[in-house]
Amino acid sequence: MKTAASWLSIPCALSVLCGASFAGDAPGFDIQLDTISSGFDKKTCWVHPRAGAIPGKPPSVVLTMQKLQLTGSDVFFALNEMRTDNLGKTWSGPLEHAATLGRREEPDGIIVVASDFWPKWHAKSGKLLGIGHTVRYKDNKVMHVRRRETCWSVYDPQKRTWTAWDTLAMPDAKKFYNAGAGSVQRLDLPNGEVLLPIYFISEGEKFEKVTVLRCKFDGSNLTFVEQGNDLTLDTDRGLCEPSLTRFCGRYYLTLRHDKAGYVSTSDDGLRFTEPKKWTWDDGSDLGNYNTQQHWVTHDDALFLVYTRRGANNDHIMRHRAPLFIGQVDTEKLCVLRATERVLVPQRGARLGNFGVTEVSANETWVTVAEWMQTTPPNPYDFTKCMKYGSDNAVFAARIQWKTPNRSWNQR
Repeated sequence: MKTAASWLSIPCALSVLCGASFAGDAPGFDIQLDTISSGFDKKTCWVHPRAGAIPGKPPSVVLTMQKLQLTGSDVFFALNEMRTDNLGKTWSGPLEHAATLGRREEPDGIIVVASDFWPKWHAKSGKLLGIGHTVRYKDNKVMHVRRRETCWSVYDPQKRTWTAWDTLAMPDAKKFYNAGAGSVQRLDLPNGEVLLPIYFISEGEKFEKVTVLRCKFDGSNLTFVEQGNDLTLDTDRGLCEPSLTRFCGRYYLTLRHDKAGYVSTSDDGLRFTEPKKWTWDDGSDLGNYNTQQHWVTHDDALFLVYTRRGANNDHIMRHRAPLFIGQVDTEKLCVLRATERVLVPQRGARLGNFGVTEVSANETWVTVAEWMQTTPPNPYDFTKCMKYGSDNAVFAARIQWKTPNRSWNQR
């Protein structure tokens, strides 16, 4: 029987198809920016729109998102669903799933909700599996010291229902006291196992750490198998919101830190190198900080989606707009400045919490919402966002490949 390390380190069968890591060999693409919804009630706004694609001709795209209370910090409500069965020509919803993906009451007046959710097609089981994490409130404020878990749910495309969210059982309650997979990009292996990056704070500790879990999913239940090494950076809050991909048989992990984005690599998908700060190809700082980054993976090139300083965006909270895409030099682990393009322009609101969906061999979508909170001293004054044109629009930036992903059916 193969160990996890042995089978994970085998180069992917598709590696012979991979292109070069440098500009000039990258696949060309067009960007079509669709507005899925717009407008808001000025008390709440839509956040965390992320989608999963159910294979078909055409595929069905199921997008989840949830309301945020504007006069609070990360105060979330039930997950809702929007869906298109015609590649975005029309969308249905939003449909609230309060019974299965809504808030729950716990003892002592504590409220818990699933958030930072990300649906993704799980090919081996033929199921749309959504994974996120939990957040707990007391008096409708995030608890400073709180338990946090990875949560998950499974979608029924015929009934348009989700199973009641459940939590992933972990082996060490003290180590993983505050642990979850919120806003992370997972990687499903051909045998159906899931490589799931998470971030966590051990009970009594100060800094967040990142690790990758190997899990099993049988179509109904997600279970822990093992974990890789812990990645640490003991400054500010530590490392969080990791996202994972595989390109040419090598695994890449991108990480959030208060001061900069970081990148790490692995040969087996579990044991990763010391994180390296994201830079441009000339060695200067990329300018991303204190927000997530995610991957867009094509057979012929690897891309990073990110936000950064220095884009006429000092009025945006943490410079979280525009949303950019740039090709990665996978040997030097940097972004090629000449390849940078705007995926979603800034209109006064931040765009930092987004998702990536491989819809077909020909299209990859990046979905994001205009988060209608702004910079201090009055972060709840949504009119500061609106004066630049934002109105809580939910966007799908459709990357339309000129060279299709040859390995689409094997992802």
